[in-house]
Amino acid sequence: MWCRTEFHKVYQRLGVHLEEKGESFYNPYIPGVIEGLTKQGLVEESQGARVIFIEGINIPLIVVKSDGGFNYASTDLAALWYRLNEEKAEWIIYVTDVGQQQHFDMVFKAAKRAGWLPQGDNYPKASHVGFGLVLGEDGKRFRTRNTEVVRLVDLLDEAKNRSKAALIERGKGEEWTEEEIDSTADAVGYGAVKYADLKNNRLTNYTFNFDQMLNDKGNTAFYLLYAHARICSIIRRSGKDVEEVKNKGTLVLEHKDERDLGRHLLQFAEVVEEACTNLLPNVVCDYLYNLSEIFSKFYSNPECKVIGSDKETSRLLLCEATAVVMRKCFNLLGITPIYKI
Repeated sequence: MWCRTEFHKVYQRLGVHLEEKGESFYNPYIPGVIEGLTKQGLVEESQGARVIFIEGINIPLIVVKSDGGFNYASTDLAALWYRLNEEKAEWIIYVTDVGQQQHFDMVFKAAKRAGWLPQGDNYPKASHVGFGLVLGEDGKRFRTRNTEVVRLVDLLDEAKNRSKAALIERGKGEEWTEEEIDSTADAVGYGAVKYADLKNNRLTNYTFNFDQMLNDKGNTAFYLLYAHARICSIIRRSGKDVEEVKNKGTLVLEHKDERDLGRHLLQFAEVVEEACTNLLPNVVCDYLYNLSEIFSKFYSNPECKVIGSDKETSRLLLCEATAVVMRKCFNLLGITPIYKI
């Protein structure tokens, strides 16, 4: 119960919603699954245990221990069977550290031998998503000074507190309500931790650094959220109803910087497809950061003036399109956008 309470604090801050089925949920299904695999001739006796031999791997998958007890492999096979047969899952994604790669590879290969999963990459399918370690600045696993592993909830709270302090230092405490400051600190602080993790290739270890992830320059959530808020500010300052502009306006990309931005926006769909196919959220992060940089180049160019130019309508549409795609990226990354800063 204590663990569940602590986990809930993290999920609440991250905006994660779970449909919980703990390990014990699958216990009643284990005997039937093992019996079915045995009838198929997949389960063999080995040194008092019951195992499944996997081609190309020199250790067997133990499904019943020598003392007759079940183990993680037993549970994982039962869970996989349940998800495929009862929940009719099309794609099951297991997210654990890279050290469990071989275990799940063996489970999936056993499932293919049993005919639960098709050969190749057809549906239904199961994938393992491994991830690397979070390191401290000493290059070792991230811990506190007394060598305890840092709790994620404490990291998130620290990130929010630092974000809140930065907002107040910028003078927002006098301009905004306490609620506005708090919600913005939530979005920036929690978004900073998420983005710092997701922008790296998931298999790569990375060094945790608060100052770097809360920097308002470079490839950080703060920079990207600020860029989005600035676009929203441009649209507001125009005094135009953006919905009316979208209904009646026409997009014309004459300047090179406009065309560069338009081309990058058109790449969004294929970027999402690549990220989903390869299960690499950093692909979305790279795209989002590049989008912000390309927009900044467009907006900073005096030849691409938005408000008050004879091409205001078209350029407002380009600003809105950029903001919409940025929000789509934030949504995919689990980051809450902010609309003013």
